Amino acid sequence: MTGPDYIVIGAMKCGTSTLAAQLGGQKGVFMTTPKEPNYFSDDANYAKGADWYQSLFAPAQSGDLLGEASTHYTKRPDYPDTIARIQAQVGTDLRLVYMIRNPMHRLVSHYIHSWSEAETSLPLDATLAQNSRLVDYGRYGWQIAPFIEAFGRNSVLLTSLERLRQDQDAELARIALHIGHKGPVAWNDPLGAQNTSAKRSRKLPMHSLIVDHPVSTALRRMLVPKALRTYVRESRQVKKRPEIPDAARADLVRQFLEDRDVLAEFFPGDPSLHLAYPFAP
Repeated sequence: MTGPDYIVIGAMKCGTSTLAAQLGGQKGVFMTTPKEPNYFSDDANYAKGADWYQSLFAPAQSGDLLGEASTHYTKRPDYPDTIARIQAQVGTDLRLVYMIRNPMHRLVSHYIHSWSEAETSLPLDATLAQNSRLVDYGRYGWQIAPFIEAFGRNSVLLTSLERLRQDQDAELARIALHIGHKGPVAWNDPLGAQNTSAKRSRKLPMHSLIVDHPVSTALRRMLVPKALRTYVRESRQVKKRPEIPDAARADLVRQFLEDRDVLAEFFPGDPSLHLAYPFAP
């Protein structure tokens, strides 16, 4: 099938949207719109068929490296058919980029995402007790292990949000080289950070009709004073970033450090390990 040559496979809330925007902004590198087709993971999207997926790459220029960035691909165990589907349609000659961050910070960003999507109305500690995904999606060694088994260690590049922030140009160049880009790359500052938790507002009931619909938007702007619109929007935003409760911290650190050991077996000495786990001994 046509494309992809590379996939940014996650992890969720680790800066993949920013990385995808930067890669897609380089000459000779193409990134799909939407950035996350989640084709190989989500049954409903996979049912659209290979022609639909290939159509996402149609706008690319001849010779472009073709890529997409779907964090659902490393949301184990929720999407068990992902890797088999990739192998069946794309094969194993594929470059993969796995982006991580401090798993404690990722967990909090994931919670803010869930709160803003109205998936939970509970505080962080209660959500932790009910939603294992907050931890599982940050068990990076466990998540990446099946990809390394299926595609080989050399096909997977590990990076981190912290490493990208430390030296944007150098890390972008390293990632571009891994996916097969031969030309120069440069960080595009005007693109900025994408999909940040701080910008999120909690969704309302019938949100798509009340907030996102163009007619509703026009009426709201015409009839509701801006000050009131601003007040309502800010009332649905996280005022203060939640903190992981002390009662849960020690066990979370234990779990994440055990998983870090798994990750370190695949990527020994990788700087991302040091940067993403500042709580490691």
